Amino acid sequence: MFFHGTSRVNGKGHLEIGGVDTVELANLYGTPLFVYDVALIRERAKDFKQAFADEGVQAQVAYASKAFSCIAMFQLAEELGLSLDVVSGGELYTAQQAGVSMERIHFHGNNKSRAEIEMAVEAGIGCFVVDNFYELDLLADICEQKRATANILLRITPGVEAHTHDYISTGQEDSKFGFDLVSGQATLAVKKALAVDSIRLLGVHSHIGSQIFETTGFVMAVEKIFEHLVSWREDHGFEPSVLNLGGGFGIRYIEGDTPRPVGDYVKEMIRAVKQQIAEHEMSMPEIWIEPGRSLVGDAGTTLYTIGSRKEIPNVRHYLSVDGGMSDNLRPALYQAEYEGALANRVNEQPVGMFSVAGKCCESGDMLIWDLPLPEANHEDILAVFCTGAYGYSMANNYNRIPRPPVVFVEDGDAQLVIQRERYEDLVRLDMPLVKKVKV
Repeated sequence: MFFHGTSRVNGKGHLEIGGVDTVELANLYGTPLFVYDVALIRERAKDFKQAFADEGVQAQVAYASKAFSCIAMFQLAEELGLSLDVVSGGELYTAQQAGVSMERIHFHGNNKSRAEIEMAVEAGIGCFVVDNFYELDLLADICEQKRATANILLRITPGVEAHTHDYISTGQEDSKFGFDLVSGQATLAVKKALAVDSIRLLGVHSHIGSQIFETTGFVMAVEKIFEHLVSWREDHGFEPSVLNLGGGFGIRYIEGDTPRPVGDYVKEMIRAVKQQIAEHEMSMPEIWIEPGRSLVGDAGTTLYTIGSRKEIPNVRHYLSVDGGMSDNLRPALYQAEYEGALANRVNEQPVGMFSVAGKCCESGDMLIWDLPLPEANHEDILAVFCTGAYGYSMANNYNRIPRPPVVFVEDGDAQLVIQRERYEDLVRLDMPLVKKVKV
């Protein structure tokens, strides 16, 4: 069995994370329950920052908060010296409530509303990652009205397709994100941005996808970008002071996943940039990246309680748990795969394959199709690993199921950072039907 971070089996035969017994956590907070290994998050952040230091490059490592957002996570990111990538007014508001530095916030998104842009301009955020001409014009208009100046990066699609799921590939030419390089959109965007006094064009942004194991795609993206940077320097006198190469660095979910150490991705990208800089005699830009999944993905574990069982002779043995697609949509959305274990009986040997079903009223609510386990009983605690990214952040109230709580664990201590939703929360925004009175 492959353990991440501080996970281990303690003397009781229970899964322990951050020095805390997960069975005790389940008893205290109930299930489903997200448990985050804070020490592992700290380690990953340090590795990313150290990789830049080793290469002697000015950089910003921005946590891609869509992976998992809450006040405590934003405060932890600030403590670790990370910048913050937000994609909505809600994420920006959470950052404000967390008290993080506004100048370290990068605002992404392909359809920012006027209200969101105004909110961000008034907050004094560090940078907008501008996605399209509509946004460029809207931002210029708002800055003029508010007599403000905005720093921007232009998001470009370099025409590089990452080897990942179609839904999380973003760097190819046919994408909803960014200005296309091939058609000349990006060149026109550079020209327009440079002509607006209230906009300061810092550089460009590229993101080719998610859950990527190899560095080839990142290197190809750098090469494509510099082909155009050279012409922009010659034609428009523009050299970037910032080059944001995105994120998408893969993690290990199941046996067979082969991610590289996080520093390897960074160093390969930096070396590709340095090579281009030397060839074209350009100034070295500050390099930004945006890890999300690779910071928090394998730091998260979800605990469930096993309920009903169903055995179809010679076909399948189902185990149902008290969560499912309401707290982990990825298996239904991406056909994502996970590993797991009985948290209260980790050392027991498997007796067969079990399929873990969620409790939502959908045939597609399956968390794991084939999981080797010992004979599982009602009330056993099932731990599903590597749920720290796009688990809670995609959680929903389908079937009016309350969202789970979240606990941070470190050095033997547990802290509740998100409370469990209650049934009362589910109807808090509902309005009763007003009966019309017949006259």
